[in-house]
Amino acid sequence: MSHHHHDHSGGCHGEDHDHSNDITPAIQSLLYSQIDFGKIVTLNETTPKAGAAIVQKTWAERLNDEPELESDADEQLLMTIPGQANIHSLLLYTAPTISAPKTVKLFKNRDDLDFSTASELHPTQTIEVPQPVPGADVFELPLNRAHWNATTSVTLFFEDNWSDGEEDVTKVGYVGFKGQFMKLTREPVNFLYEAAANPQDHVSIPGVGGIGSVLPGQ
Repeated sequence: MSHHHHDHSGGCHGEDHDHSNDITPAIQSLLYSQIDFGKIVTLNETTPKAGAAIVQKTWAERLNDEPELESDADEQLLMTIPGQANIHSLLLYTAPTISAPKTVKLFKNRDDLDFSTASELHPTQTIEVPQPVPGADVFELPLNRAHWNATTSVTLFFEDNWSDGEEDVTKVGYVGFKGQFMKLTREPVNFLYEAAANPQDHVSIPGVGGIGSVLPGQ
């Protein structure tokens, strides 16, 4: 697939618990302590900084209609998210329409990708996203943990959507991650908000396993 039509610049526009609401502080701790939202880069977004905005949503806001990331020139989106962690799964919410993403290719520790290189390179992992249905919550899409240790950035290449070529706009409502903080063995790199997060927050997040499983609602 040729990408000459991408003529936009993109740019920076407790472990033993079973309680479901434990997921909230743990997810927020991962997002807000480990991600520098100002350094998220999204290519082919219609609205500048919309990619960063959907990552910055709180867990309570995950199902909100706005903000929403929408592709511009065609159905593809490329988002690079810096953050230091051992990642276990991708959390994704999209409205139940044909504009929902279908194939997501993930690249580890690559902040130099454009659409051409993302199309040509072998991804760290490829995920087929289930088609969302009305009333569904966030999809938890498990990752191969062996491939996602010592992650310093994740690039998400939303390659197509559920329209089968009929709709050239892809929409994404929420992006998040499950995982564990990486123990720093050197000085923190510049995209960390804090040198040392609260140790009590350094826990894996309980959730539902399995590809396409839906996390419980509130």
